[in-house]
Amino acid sequence: MSRHRLFDPAGMPPASGFSYGALADSGRVLHIAGITGHAADGSIDIDLVDQFGAACAGVARVIAEAGGSPSDLVSLTIYTTDIETYRARPKELGVSYREVFGRHYPPMALFGIAELFDPRALVELIGVAVVPENA
Repeated sequence: MSRHRLFDPAGMPPASGFSYGALADSGRVLHIAGITGHAADGSIDIDLVDQFGAACAGVARVIAEAGGSPSDLVSLTIYTTDIETYRARPKELGVSYREVFGRHYPPMALFGIAELFDPRALVELIGVAVVPENA
């Protein structure tokens, strides 16, 4: 459960796997750089779902380093060069997401893009978290 208030206003299409809004509790704002699915040695899996899971884990590691937990994520932007695979495998992507963030679904946006800096990368995540003041 998040200490932040995630909400979905009435009269909007049902939110599935995201929230329309997040009111962050007090804390320090953490801006998270674009995280890809690269391993520490620079290697990267060829599968989009595996890259997405590794990128989610990377976002969570940054939040933990700042003293927070995965539920402190208040927004997530997803960029992918393979939107067709993303559309075709939502259940697998959901499993990868929930392995890191559980059922915490902050506001999210997904963009299909032409390319990322590393041409092997299929997905990149940018996030904002609000971690507790005393963390």
